Amino acid sequence: MDLGLKDTRALVAAASKGLGRACAAALAAEGARVFIVSRDEARLAETEREIGACGHLAVDLARPGGPEAAVEAAVRTLGGLDVLVCNAGGPPPGTFESTPPDAWEVGYHLTLMSTVRLTRAALPHLKGSGRGRIVNITSISVRQPIPNLLLSNAFRSAVTAMAKTLSAEVAPYGVTVNNLAPGAILTDRARQLYGDDLEAIARGIPAGRLGDPAELGATCAFLCSLQAGYLTGQTIGLDGGALVGVH
Repeated sequence: MDLGLKDTRALVAAASKGLGRACAAALAAEGARVFIVSRDEARLAETEREIGACGHLAVDLARPGGPEAAVEAAVRTLGGLDVLVCNAGGPPPGTFESTPPDAWEVGYHLTLMSTVRLTRAALPHLKGSGRGRIVNITSISVRQPIPNLLLSNAFRSAVTAMAKTLSAEVAPYGVTVNNLAPGAILTDRARQLYGDDLEAIARGIPAGRLGDPAELGATCAFLCSLQAGYLTGQTIGLDGGALVGVH
């Protein structure tokens, strides 16, 4: 299937590794012109070479001005913007009682406001595209909260509600807004959170394994495709059947 992504202009956030890198690689493999951002200059430059991206910028998206600088650099390099993939590293783990007030501020800017600011800066370009796509990388926790990940549960749910509201507002411009909600995917973040329990986690998933980042990347590419033009305002789970609720 030709996803119709050749020469589309895409900005992917937190793309030097993990899920963001998987999304950027999948888009580039489909012929998109991809601009990648994260805080790690060295790893970004390496990723750009490896996946064939068109440019990169090392920037902290959790700081005001960072998302705007990322969009400006992408538009300058690509000549416009058709696709925005919002992604951020997970906020610190913890329970309600173990999470201090200042950690809420960190999670707010990292997880929620980076997405809000990226979207606000990119939206005029996406509306002008005629086929704009926004994909937010969230988590299965927006449907089934994960113990000890209070901040992720709270702020990724806020991203989901924001995206659902926005999707109706921008649909007349041909812009779709969807969320991609992964469960346990084998990334550095999963290794950090679960450590020696990875095998036990895998046994608890009906598929019997953790997901491959490339599987998430492929799903992201489809959400950005021409074929997904009538798919908007949705949260797509990618969890190997781990979610136990009916949704």
